[in-house]
Amino acid sequence: MPLTIASTRSRLLLLALTVGALPMAVAAVTQTGMNADGLKWAAAPPFLPAGAQLVVLDGDPGKAVRVTLRLKFPAGYQIPAHWHPTQEDVTVVSGSLNVGMGNKLDKAAGTLLKAGGFVALPEKMNHYVWTDEETVVQVHLQGPFEITYADPATDPRK
Repeated sequence: MPLTIASTRSRLLLLALTVGALPMAVAAVTQTGMNADGLKWAAAPPFLPAGAQLVVLDGDPGKAVRVTLRLKFPAGYQIPAHWHPTQEDVTVVSGSLNVGMGNKLDKAAGTLLKAGGFVALPEKMNHYVWTDEETVVQVHLQGPFEITYADPATDPRK
C-alpha cells in the first residue's frame, strides 16, 4: 500500500512540477509510513537551480500547513542567498551540506554539516547552501513554501 501512495504522490508532484505549479498537489502520508527506497524523486521546481531532486513526504507546500520534504543535491550544487517567510528546519540525511548566512554565497563563511547535522534557518534571514558531494536533506517548514533570492539576478526562475 505505501508504494501505491508514494506512486500516486509522485504522479501528482510530477504533474505539478511539469506545469511549474506551486502549490504542488500531493497526497497525505498515511500512518503506514514509507521507506527511503520507496520514495519517487522528481526534478525540483524551477524555484531552485537545475539539478536538484525533490520528494514531498507530508503536507502540501502550497498550503498553510506543516510540510516535510526531502531534497537531493548533486556534488557541486549551490543555492544562492535567499530567504523564506517561515523558518526551515534542515537535517542532513546523507552526504554533507555547507550552510552560510548573508546576502551572497561565500564559501569562506559557511559551516559544514555532516550526515545527521541540523540547522534551523530563521524566517526572513538570508542564507545559502552548497555541496561538495551528493547530499540528501530533509526539510520541515510551515507552508505555503516561498523563496525570495537576495539578488534577483540569481533567481533561477528568471
